Amino acid sequence: MRTKTCFIALFAAVLSLPLMAQEPVVGVDDPESLFVDDDPVLHRNKQATLHIMRELLQCNQWDRAGEWITERYIQHNPNAESGLEGVIYFFTEVMGREPTEDCGELTTEIVAVMADDDYVTVLWPRTYPDPRNPGETYSTSWFDTWRFVDGKADEHWDPATIAPPE
Repeated sequence: MRTKTCFIALFAAVLSLPLMAQEPVVGVDDPESLFVDDDPVLHRNKQATLHIMRELLQCNQWDRAGEWITERYIQHNPNAESGLEGVIYFFTEVMGREPTEDCGELTTEIVAVMADDDYVTVLWPRTYPDPRNPGETYSTSWFDTWRFVDGKADEHWDPATIAPPE
């Protein structure tokens, strides 16, 4: 019986430990340097992605979205409508983002930028509240992938899930 009690105590102690050690996800020192490529088509697509990341997502200059996003823009994020107007509406009305006039350099932490054919994927760090440990956070990553047509984003994917009702 003593062995069983020791085993149960040991099992309970193991369950209270984190499942695995975690290294934080961190960005590079110069994120804009990741948006260049020797291949002219990949370079064009990476540069359009940089503008989407900097002018649209960071500085909220959604009045300029048509410079880098097609009219039909297929959206796979379940919280936003497809189409140029749908994505503009999502960020300006649903998210209530206000534009920053002086945008400057990209300040968003970026881990990697990968381009292949018509696709560009950006990987970046995210920190969330740890549901297992109130008051603590954990580090993970997020990605955005765009498919480009003639230098403009025509389709988008990310790991977003449906937002719960307020």
